[in-house]
Order: sequence, then structure tokens, then C-alpha cells
Amino acid sequence: MQSTMMPIPLSLNHLLERAGQLFAGNEIVSRLPDKSLRRHTYGDFHRRARSLASALQKLGLQKGDRVATLCWNHHAHLECYFGIPAAGGVMHTLNLRLAPDEIGWIAGHANDRFLVVDDVLLPLYEKFAALHGFEEVIVVPFSGAKVPAGFTDYEALLADADPEGFEYAPHDENDPVAMCYTSGTTGRPKGVVYSHRSTVLHTLVASLSDFWGLRGTDCVLPVTPMFHANSWGMPYGAVMLGVKIVFPGPHLHPDDLLDLVTEVPPTLALGVPTIWMTLIQAYEASLADGSPNKGRWKLPAGMRSLVGGAPVPESLIRAFHKHGVWILQGWGMTETSPVCTISYPRAELEGADMDERYRRASLAGVPVPLVDLRVRGDDGEDQPWDGRAVGEIQVRGPFITGSYHAVPVEREKFTADGWLRTGDVASVDALGFVRITDRTKDLIKSGGEWISSVDLENAVMAHPAIAEAAVIAIPDEKWGERPLACVVRKKDQDVTAEQLNAHLLQRGFAKWQLPDRYEWLDAVPRTSTGKFWKLKLRERFAR
Repeated sequence: MQSTMMPIPLSLNHLLERAGQLFAGNEIVSRLPDKSLRRHTYGDFHRRARSLASALQKLGLQKGDRVATLCWNHHAHLECYFGIPAAGGVMHTLNLRLAPDEIGWIAGHANDRFLVVDDVLLPLYEKFAALHGFEEVIVVPFSGAKVPAGFTDYEALLADADPEGFEYAPHDENDPVAMCYTSGTTGRPKGVVYSHRSTVLHTLVASLSDFWGLRGTDCVLPVTPMFHANSWGMPYGAVMLGVKIVFPGPHLHPDDLLDLVTEVPPTLALGVPTIWMTLIQAYEASLADGSPNKGRWKLPAGMRSLVGGAPVPESLIRAFHKHGVWILQGWGMTETSPVCTISYPRAELEGADMDERYRRASLAGVPVPLVDLRVRGDDGEDQPWDGRAVGEIQVRGPFITGSYHAVPVEREKFTADGWLRTGDVASVDALGFVRITDRTKDLIKSGGEWISSVDLENAVMAHPAIAEAAVIAIPDEKWGERPLACVVRKKDQDVTAEQLNAHLLQRGFAKWQLPDRYEWLDAVPRTSTGKFWKLKLRERFAR
């Protein structure tokens, strides 16, 4: 017996056409560099995304070619999300927070053919331009200034295109649509490639009422960068349902965000904990008598907030709830598209008191549908879901990567039976709530971004005055974690923290990756096998 269902492939193109047909009058708002607001409709978005696709094909884009973006969150970046795959290309979001040398290496490894870049980010592009030769650099006149000579004007490119005559590139639902690189290992960043199928399934699952709870009447503020795990997939969900979107552009300072939510109140906002911490601190300071900002801002009543990228402290959840905003914590990775778990109010907890609800909200959450999750102990056996036994989180599912771009499959990252090894250590309780306790790798997660302790150690020890260096994570109220370097000078050598940071900058590290603190030791403690004993360092310094 055979199924009688139509074999229609899952496709982002369906979401784009749906938006143009059903939601043409709904609004997309972008904050420009001068802080003014530019308003488009979904009808404009549909036409412009098709124009971009047509223009890229005229430039010679072939199926599977990579088109990189170096952009803030705004309407043109959203057009790339759909226009590039519509033409048969693969959108590759470049992380503008990385060091220029790393961005250039990533663009070269992905073999990006074209680049779409904001005019305000051209100074950053010029720092890595020599590392990878793009065939065409398309500049979005985000600031309104004239595009410099030698570059292609994004708006002029769209104006010369034919959106009506454009035809979608033939594709299969397993064809790639986007890629992101993750630096969540001690080696080079690795590329994760998403397909039409994986993206549509992820969008459908994440939009369910217990997770994003996305509705057509929502107004969404995606503070999470569109270059960071595709803004957690929210752009796809918003387009699928015609949701009003308010893009913050480059203005992520708490005062700017508070101005924006006061002017255009969102019903759902998403971002990393560090952004939300500084925002609530600024808001509460404005309520004090004598504050120069008293009465300036208003948090939208009943706003939901999805927070992830780093553990969310219970104190932050309580602080926002005091002002009528409930935080949903999510956990995932670039490799998982990224939504894997979300801490939502379970029916079984309906009678729980507020302390228990806050406690649950501060956990990583419950696995979403289509994601299988297990916690595997050191003995290779699955741990019971009793809230106590811990092990490495391993996951599998239709929107979880099974390999990396142009990298052989490694046992370190994937099990023999095909599960992704996340590197996070956790317990799971009887209701399925995941509590992350540690990491199998000595990585530092600062502001939602990974910093490799081993890379920092190797670079510090490359300084001629340093004999040994071990880097650990220390807690930080603003960033979640920051690096601390424990170093041993060579005999009769002297070097300062400032000199070591200058050395690291010369070796390609970004400023935000540098250690916040240095501790000068006579020797780094070692285990019986001769490895740096970081547990001892954490016990001594991580407080």
C-alpha cells in the first residue's frame, strides 16, 4: 500500500509567496543608522526579495553558490534570507563580531562568491578584503549615503531587476538554503548548512504555542543578531505568519532599545541575557526620583521575551516579571537550527507557587517535538531522567546537523549511532526539564559567543616572556562568563597584562575575546597525566 499524499517538497519559496499573497499590507520596520524608522510592507518585501533573486541570477549565480551577508538586523537582510535561496544560492551570514582575520578565513573556507554588506560595515570588510576575493561586493546604502565607487549598489541592483518575470530555481527540499559557522570547538570554526526541509520543520515546531507562541497579531523585536544562528530562526517564522517585525539595526544600547520598545511596542522580543540585563538595569534606574530618564520609557505590558545563547539567571526572570514581562529560556546551538529545548509552563505545574515557576523558568527547558535528547554518562550508558544523574547532552532530529561543511565526520562531535555530541553536561528531571551543569570542553561563553580557552592559552604562551598559561571561565554579571588567564613568566622575564593583550590583538583576537584578568603564578597545577588542572584553578579564582 502507498500513501496518497502529494509529494510536494518543503520550501522557503512557499513562505515567500505566502507572505506576498496573504500579508501584503503588514508592516516591516527597520531602524536606520541615524535612528529614524524606515517602514516597508510584506508586499514590498515580496517584490524586493524576488528582485534580489532575479538580480543574482543575472550576475551568474549558480545553484549552490554561496552569497555572504555582513549586515545588521534590517529589511534588506530579511530580503537576503529569502531572495538568495529563491535564486538557488546559499545565504552565508558572516559574524561581524569576529576578528577580521577569522571572518576572512571563514569566507574563504565557505568559498563565498558574492557579498552583501551594509555601507556602515565597509570599514570592517576592508580589513579582511585581501583574505578572500568576492566576485561582487553588493553594498546596502543603509545610512542613505552614496555607495562608494567600485562597489555594486544594492538598491540600484534591485531597481534594474525583473521581479515579475523571475522564476524560482528548481530545487529539492534537501537542497541547502543557508549556512552559519560555529566556533564552539578548540579548532577552526565549522560550517553548518541548513536545508529547505530542516528550516521549514524548525519554523513550524518553534512557532508552536508553548514555545515562541507566534501569532499573526504579534509584533516581534529580534535583538538577537541575524548573523547569530539566523536570529534563532525567528525571521522565517515571522514571514510564515505575516508578523509585524521591528528591526533594531545597529542600535543595541539599552537606552536605544528602550526608546524603540516605547515607540513601537513589541509583544515578543528575543535576545541574549547580557542585553536584557543592561536593559532592565537602565529601565529600573529611570524609575527613581531625580533620574534624567524618569517617564521616558515604558515596557510593553504583557510582552513575552525569548532569551538564550547563555544561561538565564533566575534574578533576571524575576526582575522582568516584576514589570509584567515573562522570560522564556531556550537552549540550542548553531548545529540545532538552533531551538532544541524551551522552558515553558507545563500543565503539570499549574498549581505550583511562583518560586517553583521561577526555578523552572531558569532551567534550559524541555525538548521540542522532533528532537530526541539523551544524557549519556561516562560509562556510555543513558542516564535516568531523575534530575540528579548527569552526562553529556546528545541530540538528533530533522533540523540537527549530521556533519559539517567540508570537514570529515569526527567521533568527537558525533556518536557511532549518529547523535550530535553537544559538549554540554546536564541532568534531566521526570518532566523533561534540562538543567545544564557544565561543559565537556573548556570553553568560555561570553555574551552568547564562544571563546576558546585553548586558543587563548596557545596565543599567550607564544609570547616570548611566558612559560605557561591556562585560561578558565569566571562568572560575570553582564556577560555570563569572561576569560581569566593564569600565567607563569619565564625566569627573569617581565610582561604586563596590557602587553599580553596587545600581543593577542596582533594575533587576530577581537577585543571582546581578551582576558579580563591575569593571575601571575609560580606554576600551573597539573593532573597526574600532566594536563593543566583547571578544576583547581576554578576553585581558587572563579569567584
